[in-house]
Amino acid sequence: MKREELITKWLDDELNSDELKAFKALEDYSELVKLSDSAKRFTTPEYNSDIELQLVMQKIDASKSHNNWLKPLVGVAAILTIFFGVRYYNTTLDTEIHTLASEKTSIELPDASSATLNALSSLKFNNNRWTNKREVRLEGEAFFKVAKGSNFDVVTDDGIVSVLGTEFNVKQRHNFFEVVCYEGLVGVTHVGNTTKLKPGDSYVILNGKLIVKEKEAKNSPSWLQNVSYFKSMPFKEVVAEFERQYNVIITSEFVDTTLLFTGNFKHDDMDLALKSITLPLNLKYSLKNDSTILLSSE
Repeated sequence: MKREELITKWLDDELNSDELKAFKALEDYSELVKLSDSAKRFTTPEYNSDIELQLVMQKIDASKSHNNWLKPLVGVAAILTIFFGVRYYNTTLDTEIHTLASEKTSIELPDASSATLNALSSLKFNNNRWTNKREVRLEGEAFFKVAKGSNFDVVTDDGIVSVLGTEFNVKQRHNFFEVVCYEGLVGVTHVGNTTKLKPGDSYVILNGKLIVKEKEAKNSPSWLQNVSYFKSMPFKEVVAEFERQYNVIITSEFVDTTLLFTGNFKHDDMDLALKSITLPLNLKYSLKNDSTILLSSE
């Protein structure tokens, strides 16, 4: 195996026992190890690959006149600098998960906690910092099962949900923020005020106002079973959720979307779902095309 290939596989920690012996037999083995140890210190918040490469090159240039055998290390120094620069960049990136309309997905977080995202939602977290700070950024809706440990924070534009280990649902949409506790104890911080939720408790903000809801009797949110359920909610919220679940556009300008709706619709049968949301309010619907639905009053 060529020298360069040995070095590359060594950097990636992919050498087998025979290759490792061959690598250790290289005449500049000790210098390579020293350069590697030095390069590992590059992974700090102040790391700048251009500056660090310059420093390494200056050291090598200073030794050139006395050690001609160091010339091959110039290329190695560049390889090391780029290698650890890329590694640093990758470890500082956030992991982002996005769902499309009519899509749901479940992910496992670094500590064995889990999150299930509803349609048109996104979740962001940093795996490298997870041990010191269990925090996710949520846009949309997600159900969490949190492993016991340090504080676990769900950050949204409308508030922060903090727990140690529990099961809860967070929904953050336009002018709507809802947290439901299913197990354990949940803390919700909104506009500077913190509220504690016990199992069955809900915290709902609609158009800036706190809404009182009945005790939640279910063990998990209905959308996990592909059903959207509403209790005395403005019809516009129902329409918005329908659009997310079926990836359609609903024209509702000819109906009063402030009317309160109680009921549900399933996510796997659009015709049945349309009947479920229109019949209780005496509405009619018509399909303009595959992606547009027109609602009107009877």
